[in-house]
Amino acid sequence: MDLITKVVRNDSSFYKKDGLPDIKIGDTVKITIFLELTKDDPSNTKKKGKERIQVYEGVVISKHGQSQSIDSTITVRKMFQGGGIEKVFLLNSPWVKKIECITSAKVRRGRLYYLRERRGKSARLKRIF
Repeated sequence: MDLITKVVRNDSSFYKKDGLPDIKIGDTVKITIFLELTKDDPSNTKKKGKERIQVYEGVVISKHGQSQSIDSTITVRKMFQGGGIEKVFLLNSPWVKKIECITSAKVRRGRLYYLRERRGKSARLKRIF
C-alpha cells in the first residue's frame, strides 16, 4: 500500500461523522449550520468577525454519493417568498452541526428536480405518517 492511500484512508476516518440520520429523497430536513462572518474593515488589523448558528429547513431533492462515503452531499430546496432556494450540503462538513429529519414523503423518483417548475399546492409531496 502506498503512502497516498494511507493518508486518504486516515483523513476519511478523521472527517467522518458518527450518528448521521438516514436521509432519503423527499424528506423534510432541518440543518443547523455554523457561520463565521468576517468584518471587511481595512482599518481593523485584527480579523474579528461574528459567529452565528443558522437553521435551514427544506426538502431533499437529490442525494449524491453513498451515505458512508466522506464526500456525500444532499441538495435541499426550500420555498422563500414565492421562489425556491436550493443549497448543497456536504454531510461530513465541520460547519454542519446537526441534521434532523422532520417528515418523510412518498416519492417515486430518485431526483425531484421537477419541483423547480412547481409553485404552491402543486409543489406539495404526499407525507408518510
